[in-house]
Amino acid sequence: MSEINRGAAHLNATVLANKRVGQYHQIVLGIGDLVKNCRPGNFVAIKVGGDSSKMILRRAFAISRVAESVSFGGTMELIVAPHGSGSKWLCSQSEGAELDIVAPLGTAFGIPTQPVNALLVGGGYGSAPLFGLAEVLKSRGCKVDMLLGASTGGKIYAPMEGKRSVNSLKIYTEDGSMGELGRVTEPILKLVEDKAVDVIYSCGPMGMLRAISEITAGSDVVHQCAVEEAMACGIGICMTCVLPVKDDSGQISMLRSCIDGPVMDGSQVQWHLVGQVPEVAP
Repeated sequence: MSEINRGAAHLNATVLANKRVGQYHQIVLGIGDLVKNCRPGNFVAIKVGGDSSKMILRRAFAISRVAESVSFGGTMELIVAPHGSGSKWLCSQSEGAELDIVAPLGTAFGIPTQPVNALLVGGGYGSAPLFGLAEVLKSRGCKVDMLLGASTGGKIYAPMEGKRSVNSLKIYTEDGSMGELGRVTEPILKLVEDKAVDVIYSCGPMGMLRAISEITAGSDVVHQCAVEEAMACGIGICMTCVLPVKDDSGQISMLRSCIDGPVMDGSQVQWHLVGQVPEVAP
């Protein structure tokens, strides 16, 4: 394991609950003491399809939140959209099923040591990890506001839960079917100009993350984004999830989203080079 994954473990986790929530599935796994190592922004790699499946690669899923209770011990919540064959198989698992998982993986969101004005921006079901993050930030005395966006209202995950989790919540849909008509990034510029936000945490489509990075460029606002890049191995071996990132010296390197991310400094990701192979110094 990479040093970044020193708290990760391989185990069989029991499905404690699998509930349909709108277009998504809320899946709760029993993970025991592993819960103590999980942080907002981490992800889990799950073996899908069963022992006879041709789907040999694990699937990576963002951890929505973790909790501890007397009844179930340590639990992990996932929000899954049944799109591909792997996620559809996962969503079909009933209570009591055993899942082969590796967690927690990747870098987590940085939590401020002092209270700040935090803005959480989520796109579609990518917003799910922000709910657990909101709880941590509020416990540190931060003011937490949230913007949720999607193409249509049916793709907004648990808006009422979001409202309970933060100081204020606004919803934007591109078709106007829920909340305000428009893109979730539209109100951010004024908030930055008014110095109403110190740090932005974002999770969602790469286009949204890029737009937020462009809005915050040149400002004092820190933008921590959880990138959405396909991960084949999840532990830094296969190099399929690389992104061009500039370091403090100006050098661009191809960094692995699963090891150096998924949480990255949005100002350092070279969004205009994503999907390309940048020239690097010899």
